[in-house]
This record gives sequence, C-alpha cells and structure tokens, in this order.
Amino acid sequence: MSLRQRVDTTWKRVEKRALHVARKIPFVKAKMDAEYDKLVGGMRHGLKPYHDKEERHHGLPKEGRAREHVLAEMSRLAKHESPKADEGFVSGAVYHGDPEHTKFLVDVFAMHVHGNPLHSDVWPSLTKYEAEIIQMTATMLGADPSDTSNDRVVGAVTSGGSESILLAMKTYRDRARMERGIRSPELVMPVTAHVAFDKACHYLGITPRKIPVGADLRADVKAARSAIGRNTIAVVGSAPGFPHGIVDPIEELSELARSRGCGFHTDACLGGFILPWARRLGYDVPAFDFSLPGVTSMSCDTHKFGYAPKGTSVVLYRGVELRRYQFHTAPDWPGGLYASPTVAGSRPGALSAACWAAMLSLGEEGYLAATKRILETATTIKQGIAAIPGLRVMGDPLFVIAFASDSFDVYRLLDAMSKRGWSLNGLQRPSCVHICVTLRHAQPGVAERFLTDLRESADAVRSSPPAKDGMAPIYGMASSLPFSGVVSEILLRYLDVIYEA
Repeated sequence: MSLRQRVDTTWKRVEKRALHVARKIPFVKAKMDAEYDKLVGGMRHGLKPYHDKEERHHGLPKEGRAREHVLAEMSRLAKHESPKADEGFVSGAVYHGDPEHTKFLVDVFAMHVHGNPLHSDVWPSLTKYEAEIIQMTATMLGADPSDTSNDRVVGAVTSGGSESILLAMKTYRDRARMERGIRSPELVMPVTAHVAFDKACHYLGITPRKIPVGADLRADVKAARSAIGRNTIAVVGSAPGFPHGIVDPIEELSELARSRGCGFHTDACLGGFILPWARRLGYDVPAFDFSLPGVTSMSCDTHKFGYAPKGTSVVLYRGVELRRYQFHTAPDWPGGLYASPTVAGSRPGALSAACWAAMLSLGEEGYLAATKRILETATTIKQGIAAIPGLRVMGDPLFVIAFASDSFDVYRLLDAMSKRGWSLNGLQRPSCVHICVTLRHAQPGVAERFLTDLRESADAVRSSPPAKDGMAPIYGMASSLPFSGVVSEILLRYLDVIYEA
C-alpha cells in the first residue's frame, strides 16, 4: 500500500470515529440533526410527490380491494410518470421504450409469470433461455461459439450489473484464497470504475486499490502496474466507464494482469450491447472483450442496450473452472441437495424469458440499426453542447456524454435542466453532468429540444444568483468538505426518506 493510500485509509477511519463521538454529545447531535433535516427536507417533496395526493397504506386492508380499484390507482401514478421517460427527458434508465416492443415483452412475461429457474425440472424452457442468452452474449463479445473445451467462455444470468460484478469479485476472491492462499484480497480499479465494485469490496472483505485516470479520462496503466501486488486478485477496466463514457485501455491493462498472474474483468454493463455494433458501423472502438487473451471475465447488461426488461444481466468467464468459484452448493442440507448459481435462490423466470425473446426478435440487424440511431443522435448532442458558450465535452465519448463548465457552477445548470423536466446525472471529481443517449433520445426532435433547453438553462444560470435549494448546494458541499462522512450521512437520510410510507 502506498503512503497516500495509508494516509487516506487512516483519515477515513479517524473521520468516521470523530463523527460517531460527536453524535454522542446532545447539543452537537441536535445541531447536526437540524442541519441535516434542513437539507434532506428539501428533497422530501421531490421524492414523495404522492404523499398528499394519494391514499397511503400503512397496513393491509381488512378486505381486499377490487382489482379495478387497484389498477386505477396504479394507472394514475403511471400516467403521471410515463411521459418523462417516454418523451426522452431521462438520461439512460429507459433504453428502448417503443410501445410495440414493450407490449411484446409484456406478453412474454405474462406467459412465464410463475416460472422459476431454480426448479429446472418444472420449467426446463427457462434453462434453455438462460443458456442461450449467455451464449449469444458471449459470441457477441468475442467468444468462439464452436469452442467446447473447458477454456470456453461460460457465464450466468443475473439480476443486473451490480450482481454480475459482485459475483465476479466473489469468484476471484475465492479462487485466490483456494489457489494462492490469499487471505487479504485486493482489487485494482480506476477511480471511474462503477460504484458496484466498491459495494462488492465492502460486502466481500476486499480492499480496493484505486488508480487515477489520465487527462484523457482513461485508467492510468503505469499506476495500475504499481498498484498490483501479491494480494491482487483482479484488475478492472470499464467499456465504457459510467461517469464519462470513456473506454479504458483494456488491452494494456488485461495484458498487465495476465503477466502478473491475476484476473482481469471488463465491465461492459453499459457498453456491451453498443460497442460491438459501433465497431461494425465503422466507429473507432478499442479492443475490450474476449478477443483479448488477458480478459478473464466480463459483465454485460441485457436490460440496458440489450433491450430486455429491467432485471437481467450476464456475467461471463473464460473457463468452466473459473465459473465454478461463483457457484454455491450444499450437499448436507436437511432440505435436500441444493445448488445455486447466483446470489438469489428463486429467480423470476419471466425476466429471463423476456430477455431471450428480446434478443431473438432484434437480431444482429436490429441491434445495428438501434446503435446507428443512438450514435448519430449522440454526435448531434456532442456537437451542440460544444457550441454552447461556457460548456465543454469531457473527452471523446460515443454515447455517454459528460460536460463541464469553467465559467459557472455546472450543478446549477443541472438544477435548471431539472426545472425544465430533464433528469440528468450529476457527477463529481471533476464536477460535471452527463446524459446517456438511448433510443428515447433518437426520436424526432428530442436532441434538438435538449440542446435548446440546455442553451437556455446556461443563459439563465449566468444571469441569476445561486439558489439555496436543489442539488447544487449538496454537490457543492460534497466537493468542498474535507469530511466525506458528512455527505454519507445525508445520503443515509436520503435512503431513509425513500422508505417512508
């Protein structure tokens, strides 16, 4: 561990302890609570818009409600929320959204609503669907479909990118423990890697070793070389990274990992169903998949640009033996012989069926056409952002476009766009905002509307004083305070508010 890493770790420990002690002092706790409540109170209305408009249910009704009544209540809420996503006001989140495609998925879901892959003897169709989802995804990502050796690319269907990443890290941890005797596992990852890797490290007792990115926002290979040590279980690279949409130098990083005898994971949750087709369309896409011998695992979300419904992802491994470290078996349980491939036991087979149906219905031509529309729209948006005085695009992204300002507070711009109906992503370190372009933005007029609103928002920010509410004050505090624990407390209270009935 470097001196900087030791200092950072010690500082966080001291900070956490200091905040814990401070909260034990009554008048300090009261003051802190008042300040936190003031900040979180401003979020409550936005998070709970139905509190005063719809009946709230704090217990089961004595008698069941008529289905028509239940559907009517849900229809009112959906009618309020649907336009924002349907009309392209949201960054990412809804990746296809065409009504005919959605109806098709709903029909498939209804057909398999009781299906559970855990009971493969009852629903063998679901195991067929999942096996083929894995193989189709692997082939798209550089695997040889004719390979039947133990070194072939294999995988599992999961509930989403976070579970795919968690399982891959669990796999590397357990392999390192068994084959190398590592008891203090470490993971080398760029600071821009998805937060799911931090979550996996937190859950699994892995120490993250963060490396910086260069001026091009790509992981620093030299820093990775220095960070890899005897306890390193794997190195991570993103294709692309969530914050700025930039693909890390996967070829160099994976070769480095291979030369040092550890695994390499490409996180292609966001780009797995875009980058292969972008390359086919002639865009400059660096190598990132199993065509590189050093890549030993990948995560790829079918519920993003794979256009399946929310709740499916694929984790892939180079080799049957590696994947086995992911599985859990219980040969001595009184409940019978038990084997589970993922975190969940019972799983919604309807989601896997709908994923399989989406992939088959689109085919290569469907994904190519969708990618073409998205990338053309993204180019229009990139050029439009660059033409707005005071704004600059971060790096050279394909479809996740981050932009910053050296002239004004970009978080005030985020708030101004929110007031115009847009739901964009605020980023930090450095301060910027991004939009993830999907098929919803490729609809006629959406890109132009976005750029018009962005231009007007930038003008408004330049000509008006800072507001005291919105996200700007919170992001400003997060970037200026030396105590990250204060911001963590706000986030914890934010989660508390979400679960208020």
